[in-house]
Amino acid sequence: MRKTKTNSFESLPIGGKLGVLGLILILVSVIYAMAFHFPLDADINSAKTRYRNTQQELQNAENKRREYLMLQEEVARREGRDRDFKRILPVNAEMPVFLESLNQTAELSGLRIERIEPRPEETTDLFVRIPVSLQLQGRFLQLAKFFYNVSQLQRAINMEDIRLESPTVNENDEVELKVTVRATTFRQPDQAGAK
Repeated sequence: MRKTKTNSFESLPIGGKLGVLGLILILVSVIYAMAFHFPLDADINSAKTRYRNTQQELQNAENKRREYLMLQEEVARREGRDRDFKRILPVNAEMPVFLESLNQTAELSGLRIERIEPRPEETTDLFVRIPVSLQLQGRFLQLAKFFYNVSQLQRAINMEDIRLESPTVNENDEVELKVTVRATTFRQPDQAGAK
């Protein structure tokens, strides 16, 4: 009987078969790694990098949002202070408002205003002085109340050159005084003169 030619793989010893099988496994592993694993690994690393970058951008955006809110609060606080400062030291003279507040304060104190005489403005580097001469008549406590109430007004007002004159006794046996005083208020200087 004649031996038929068998497959060369069958004729290999077990060690050879295991070696061929090992080569096939290595080849399949390399093909898998090259075709699937390495590109997938690169995609994962790329996604991790994008995630870190996105997290950093999110953190930066959150920091900017916090800074914006703090700046917004600071602007609101400064606008409130600016409104308060403009009440104390207005941009314009606002003489009618100033004279009306003096008149109301005198009436509430029980004084009579006999004369109001606005004087020329005096300009300095930081403010403009607006003097007004007043002549008032009333009792001493009414005068004290008037000066106190003027000090409580929101606008900055100085009472200067106070002269108490001509004490007289009225029909109720009360001593009345004539008072001459210069009420000076202030305003901001014109912006055209500012640098």
